[in-house]
Amino acid sequence: MAEAQVAEAQNVRVDRAAARLSLAYVLVAFLSFGVAAIAGLLQGLDRGGVITLPKWLNYYQILTAHGVYMGLLFTTYFIIGFFFSGVARTTGGSLPPVARRLGWLGWWMMVIGQVAATFEVLAGNASVLYTFYAPMKASPLFYIGTALVVVGSWFGGYGVFAAYRIWKRKNPGKLSPLFTFMAFATMLLWQIATIGVALEVVLQLIPWSFGWVSTVNVLLSRMLFWYFGHPLVYFWLLPAYTMWYAVMPKIVGGKVFSDALARTSFVMFILLSTPVGFHHQLLEPGIPPLWKFLHVILTMFVVIPSLMTAFNMFAVFESAGRAKGATGLFGWFKKLPWNDVRFMVPMMGMIAFIPGGAGGIVNASNQMNEVVHNTIFVTGHFHLTVGTAVAMTFFGISYWLLPHLTGRKLTRAANRVGLIQAVIWGTGMLLMSGAMHYMGLLGVPRRTAYTTYMNDPTALSWMPLEGVMALGGTLLFIGAMLMIGMVVYLTWFAPKGFEEYPIGEVANPAEATPRLLERWPVLISLAAVLILVAYAYPVIDTLQNAPPSAPGIRTW
Repeated sequence: MAEAQVAEAQNVRVDRAAARLSLAYVLVAFLSFGVAAIAGLLQGLDRGGVITLPKWLNYYQILTAHGVYMGLLFTTYFIIGFFFSGVARTTGGSLPPVARRLGWLGWWMMVIGQVAATFEVLAGNASVLYTFYAPMKASPLFYIGTALVVVGSWFGGYGVFAAYRIWKRKNPGKLSPLFTFMAFATMLLWQIATIGVALEVVLQLIPWSFGWVSTVNVLLSRMLFWYFGHPLVYFWLLPAYTMWYAVMPKIVGGKVFSDALARTSFVMFILLSTPVGFHHQLLEPGIPPLWKFLHVILTMFVVIPSLMTAFNMFAVFESAGRAKGATGLFGWFKKLPWNDVRFMVPMMGMIAFIPGGAGGIVNASNQMNEVVHNTIFVTGHFHLTVGTAVAMTFFGISYWLLPHLTGRKLTRAANRVGLIQAVIWGTGMLLMSGAMHYMGLLGVPRRTAYTTYMNDPTALSWMPLEGVMALGGTLLFIGAMLMIGMVVYLTWFAPKGFEEYPIGEVANPAEATPRLLERWPVLISLAAVLILVAYAYPVIDTLQNAPPSAPGIRTW
């Protein structure tokens, strides 16, 4: 491609209609993030014994709000908004009208569902955490609201699929743009994963919460939830991977190391992310050990695409550094743009993902899981992967995405504030997540409010670490408020101008990418076979030899 064509491709701007849709999703994402941050601060201070919540607000209420708003709403809105913008950017600058219509329909469904679920959480009718864990029973409106959020996100995915298919029809025989491929793959994974939670909510929880049936099959409900619950983590991670693979090379002045490697890692996630859910239920009765062991093995295979991603990114960084004249084994490290918030913030997330991934292997292992199961170690792992790797990548994206969508500039002052925000957030997460990991190894349980267990000496010895956790949570709240301030500034108050939407070029476009990587009927069939192997017998066994069902309970 001639230099002029490259420059023209890099200056493609997301048009106003697509920008408006993308912005609508991203802004609701950060509104949800702000609410979740307030709930998280109160939760951390209460658990650390620093404050006592008023009688009208209980710990499990804010735990549910924090989980739903941060884990489900912030991430899902941001991911769909990010993907709509990137698909428009890499397919010519606009979205087809049908994609926009589907996107707006999904947005409205999600907002209506969010309002309904929020009302029930505030009313104290839904302190069931965000895991829909029967036999804890919420009100019907909470389940209907969260179901609307999920169904709305499906329509967001349909919009991405429509844009992808229309581009393919207009460009027969061509490989789709890497970003668009990754958006398609991620939303496909989401469609497959949410089948489980949709079945749980629609067939079990809603009829049960209305009182149409008196009891619920708890084992089946948890199977269906974890069918969804672990691929949910990859739904969070793959947009971060999309940024790392497709955007980061441009920011560091390098090129995408391998188009084929990038697409292969995403295909592996589609195949392997769903049939792994039983590793969350290793200590639960009713599931034969053979099937738990199978899920452990499949979970370990998911490590492979993450290692491929790490290899790819270090290859990008090293080649970019050496192209700038770096010498020596690690000389390229100094050539990276450490003062650029677009690089520094996601890079901190990447670094955090290394111990986060190691913790995931601990959780998924039969023996090591025995040590940390249902301890706050799991919460620490969750915050290190999603709260750091994913969230910091989303922050880094926002610093160029928002000004690009609103026709503004990322100023030098905003860049500096962004770096400060990242340090505060990273330090807070290091303290909080580090304390959680260590406390988990000591046996401190999770999902419990502040308690000294009747002043038991062992429980009292945990209190200094609870204080560290509360300090980390406070820093995280400060970092969250700074981020909200940056979102407001970059959306409405930064100087007007043009901020590029960085998209990396492939290092060697002549190297052919296998066409199999876009043969979706074949790939979806393979995924379905793996899911049937992993789940068909246990689900049938649970239905035929159902354990005693449970009535609903309110633990709050």
